[in-house]
Amino acid sequence: MAHPNSPPVIHSEGLTKKYGRRGRAALSDVTFTVPAGRVIGLVGPNGAGKSTLLHLVCGLIEPTSGALTVLGSRPAADASHLARVGFVAQNTPVYGSFTVAEHLKLGSHMNPEWDQALAERRISQAGLDLAQKAGHLSGGQRAQLALTVAAAKRPELLIFDEPAAALDPLARKGFLRNLMEFVRELGASAVLSSHLLGDIEQVCDHLIVLCGSRVQIAGDTRDLLAGHGRLIVPLGELDRLPARVEVIQAEHSGGYANAVVRTDAPPASLPYPVEPVTLEELVLGYMTRAAAAPAARSAAAAGEARR
Repeated sequence: MAHPNSPPVIHSEGLTKKYGRRGRAALSDVTFTVPAGRVIGLVGPNGAGKSTLLHLVCGLIEPTSGALTVLGSRPAADASHLARVGFVAQNTPVYGSFTVAEHLKLGSHMNPEWDQALAERRISQAGLDLAQKAGHLSGGQRAQLALTVAAAKRPELLIFDEPAAALDPLARKGFLRNLMEFVRELGASAVLSSHLLGDIEQVCDHLIVLCGSRVQIAGDTRDLLAGHGRLIVPLGELDRLPARVEVIQAEHSGGYANAVVRTDAPPASLPYPVEPVTLEELVLGYMTRAAAAPAARSAAAAGEARR
């Protein structure tokens, strides 16, 4: 468990990353803070900037502007800082021509805090053959190998970029179970990027919703769920809700609006009953609002042009 005075595991301030001559923004003015000791779910649609953010956190790319600290330092500041972060990229990459044992040998050469006993124990628990080449392993077995190599560094932060997306449900369940076992054993923080909300709900206690290159909301899942609710109100009343109620997204049906709202008002003070939201409803509400924003801006601009 993290010490109360531990620096944030990740702190971003106005982080922006642009690509190409036209400066296409993969991330725009991203600001958030993640306390140490959390398992963070990073969710958003394809193209939202999730992989770009994780590559910035790992120091694989440099930001265009803004500030980013990881474990209190600039990402990949030096060799010792690199050793404090374990990264499993998309499709859990391993070297197909290397045996399982050769992966562990390579890991021990490259990482000063390498824990061979942990690596061998976890490889045995996963039922992997040290002499087998990685190219002959199943997708779930490759994922277990990549996870073991990342964790045997004994990092303070584990980062996973869509690690289980291509796995079947049984292999994904095993991967997530072992991920959480590693987090507990190492006392590490972890970031899990995924578009599978069930995975996020199962293992994460902190959430970052990234859409349209911007963070839509971030915080501990318990606090986020407590600060949101669902209202069913007549359509004409939707714009008359108290000022402390922010409508995130609403669906209209039969003269009523089913709305996901954000509020700090006591439920008893509101004119309509507030029902709890699920994590899926909360995430989809923010994603839907973000997806609709460009269309609304285009419509407004077209209206101005016709005047």
